[in-house]
Amino acid sequence: MNDFIRSVILLLVLLNPFLLIVYLIDIVKKKNSKDFTKILIRAGVISLIVFTAFAVLGDSIFDNVFNAHFASFQIFGGIVFLLTGLQFIFKGNASIESLRGESKHIAGAIAMPIFIGPGTISYSVIIGERHDKLTAIAAITIAILLCITIIISLKKIHDKIQTQKEELIEQYIDIAGRVIALLLGTISIELIMSGLSFWIKTI
Repeated sequence: MNDFIRSVILLLVLLNPFLLIVYLIDIVKKKNSKDFTKILIRAGVISLIVFTAFAVLGDSIFDNVFNAHFASFQIFGGIVFLLTGLQFIFKGNASIESLRGESKHIAGAIAMPIFIGPGTISYSVIIGERHDKLTAIAAITIAILLCITIIISLKKIHDKIQTQKEELIEQYIDIAGRVIALLLGTISIELIMSGLSFWIKTI
């Protein structure tokens, strides 16, 4: 049970709903609670399917299905995160909308690359190796449900205080977003270096 709880908590930390709400702030402002909840649930379902696939199939999915090393995924994911972090540092939260685009299928755009990233996919593989398949799926499901619940709660708090503290919220989002972007850039470099280290060892 302790391992199960630890798996749920760590995946939730990697999903980081407090970071995600910053990246989703443009949608938070534009959508009402009902529409926002529907979009978030669809994004959660997409993420659950992807995480479950990696938990069940493990890292062999890269060798057998994509005919590629997991290190390649780490390098590419690191580059994506690095570009996202740079955009946020220089442009603020408006950069996320430009990176995501005006997709009609916004749930899919939120799921990838905001929910689904190198860190969460990597840990999904670890969860699949640590637990039996049903337990792994349960842990992933609970983590995603908790993440969505927290984000929806933050959306409601935002809507309640927005009119009274709009300028303060804008300042917080901008500062928090840029600080998080620095951390995201650091993580992206670690992913790239980790992938490169693996390639060097195989040469």
